[in-house]
Amino acid sequence: MLWNAYETGFHLRAGQRIGLLGGSFDPPHEGHVRITLEALKRFRLDRIIWLVSPGNPLKVQGPAPLDARIAAARALIQHPRVMVSGFEALAGTRHTARTLALLQARHPGVRFTWLMGADNLAQLHRWEDWREIMRRVPVGVLARPGSRLAARESVAATVFRHARLPSRAAAVLPLATPPRWCFVNLPMSDLSSTAIRARTRAEPAQM
Repeated sequence: MLWNAYETGFHLRAGQRIGLLGGSFDPPHEGHVRITLEALKRFRLDRIIWLVSPGNPLKVQGPAPLDARIAAARALIQHPRVMVSGFEALAGTRHTARTLALLQARHPGVRFTWLMGADNLAQLHRWEDWREIMRRVPVGVLARPGSRLAARESVAATVFRHARLPSRAAAVLPLATPPRWCFVNLPMSDLSSTAIRARTRAEPAQM
């Protein structure tokens, strides 16, 4: 029952280029969709999996119930090359490095690429075993307005500056041997889950 509720089923083949976009998706919004569609194109991915996390260890306040967030994500991103998964809840993982290790063990030969916004790169050094993440899979960073400078000057970007690919090489990132990462600037909305939650709380109830 838990599998049916949280998992669409991974039917992945060796050699496929699979992007992984993790987060609380609380709530999922058009910004997530925009990043996903751009990542499919820019990194030439075969598929992207939204990994809806049980919770973010860096956030004090817990998110909405996982079932609700997964259902909302699936309703929002109805795309044949995008899957929504609660894999971390099934696997019992809370940290990205462990999630990646399990996915690679279960799907040998699949070329996973971790996807993140530039705001996450700026704070990546606060993540558990963040160096292992960089050394385990290629990382595609999609710039959001207002976070580009902080991301480029971040601890992670500095430590792994030797591993950065130019944006013109984005299409070959999934084939690269890690550590490799690529930063792409996108004309994106500054819409965020935090802003949506704040706006929702501020709006008066409809009678």
